[in-house]
Amino acid sequence: MSLQNSLALIENWPVPTAAAAVVRADGVVLGTHGPVTHRFPLASVTKPLAAYAALVAYEEGAIELDEPAGPPGSTVRHLLAHTSGLAFDEHRVTSVPGERRLYSNAGFEVLGDHVAKATDIPFGEYLRQAVLEPLGMTRTSLDGSPAKDGVSTVADLVRFVAEVQAPRLLDPRTVAEAMTVQYPGTKGVLPGFGHQSPNDWGLGFEIRDSKSPHWTGGSSSPRTFGHFGQSGTFLWVDPVAGAACVALADRAFGPWAVESWPPFTDAVLTALRG
Repeated sequence: MSLQNSLALIENWPVPTAAAAVVRADGVVLGTHGPVTHRFPLASVTKPLAAYAALVAYEEGAIELDEPAGPPGSTVRHLLAHTSGLAFDEHRVTSVPGERRLYSNAGFEVLGDHVAKATDIPFGEYLRQAVLEPLGMTRTSLDGSPAKDGVSTVADLVRFVAEVQAPRLLDPRTVAEAMTVQYPGTKGVLPGFGHQSPNDWGLGFEIRDSKSPHWTGGSSSPRTFGHFGQSGTFLWVDPVAGAACVALADRAFGPWAVESWPPFTDAVLTALRG
């Protein structure tokens, strides 16, 4: 199956609208399908964008990764890696920082507030200045929570995953750190896919490693990293394949996604290898 035919598998998804694209590490777009300029709510695919902005703030010297942020004992690094101890959607502490991987929207909201205070710029505006504008992501915006309120297009997110693969806004060593497991061995629940041991995560990016079940493909390399969102959205970067994929839809995550996404990714990877 060709890459174009692989991308066309989104036509079989039970969703009103979907679009997808694959981009190589050098920024060359290898294929697209669907309305790539249609704006979709990102849900948690907002988090990698927010994390990238936080890493720009770190490189600018506005914040440090290991400075206190969030609950007592927590740091910016804990917030980015979902180990601050904050609950999923409440500003309530449920464990000691670094002890468990507690996926937390609240943690990213605290992170956004921390960056906004350090830079004296509202977080949505800081994201625009630090990431969106330099990358030409003109149809992407964040009005609300840095955990889940981003809106974007496939065309814009292609620019973002190209940046992540060949960084210009950040030192490549910083991006390599974001792709590296933080607090190795930490257990936790991967939303929608159950308890994982370990539940590996980098700085704002989920790392596939040996997780099963998972939303990427059975043939995705363990080094694959990315994020999915409850609005039916995902992006992944597979360094072994030398490419990244963005797929956005407008139906809430559910069994349809669990069934559709892994074979879609496997078809894309097979086409890339072919």
